[in-house]
Amino acid sequence: MYTELSYDVDGHVGVITLRRPEARNALTFTTYRELEEAVRNAAVRCLIITGADPAFCSGDDVKQIMAGGEGARPAVTNLAPRLTPAADALLHTDIPIIAAVNGAAIGWGMELSLMADIRVASEKARFGELFIKRGLCCDVPGIGRLAQLVGRETAAELLFTGDIIDAARALQIRLVSRVVPHEQLMPAATELARKIASNPPLAIRKLKNGLRRALDPDWKELGSWVSTSLAELFKTEDHREGVRSFLEKREPHFAGK
Repeated sequence: MYTELSYDVDGHVGVITLRRPEARNALTFTTYRELEEAVRNAAVRCLIITGADPAFCSGDDVKQIMAGGEGARPAVTNLAPRLTPAADALLHTDIPIIAAVNGAAIGWGMELSLMADIRVASEKARFGELFIKRGLCCDVPGIGRLAQLVGRETAAELLFTGDIIDAARALQIRLVSRVVPHEQLMPAATELARKIASNPPLAIRKLKNGLRRALDPDWKELGSWVSTSLAELFKTEDHREGVRSFLEKREPHFAGK
């Protein structure tokens, strides 16, 4: 059914695994579409999202989405302002989501982890909001969720610098709920998911809905702002330089235009 991820169910727990390990689970338009579909069609009491080792998700596939590959920039800049469909599915589902972060969660990979209700990290996990290095702004979770978790000042530092932090630092700033040995990651996430799934599902869904009402911004409005901002930034020389420098494996030189 899926080509770039798998969806498995064990009892009341579903597991979505990104499966492009050769590309460190970088996201293509196909991955985004399959992720949205898997979340919207899930009929379980708890979801775990993880990646095939060695990474959780290294963000967008730069060559396809940012660097002029087939269907790349025009597909992003010509759309009407909107919330990313995969983000819409993740942010509005009433199913509790656990991110089992087994390695690098970079760019939209970090955004994906932020859309989970709970993050369990392997000691090999790494986190980074790398959008600034490509001359772009982050998606809605980096703006609407990160500061809730780590505080405004730490969120600003992560967003403005694009620094990558390790699992120990992520635990220290409360970005994740726990860090476990790598081989214990899925057992720990599964145990937690089963504990959640054993509780009354209607009450769990009401609680998640209540948390969203109390703490979350208007995701659709924020998504419209983000997509408008990205459409502008994709046209800048700084964005082109960010992509070129990445592909050429050199330090970027930004001109502010």
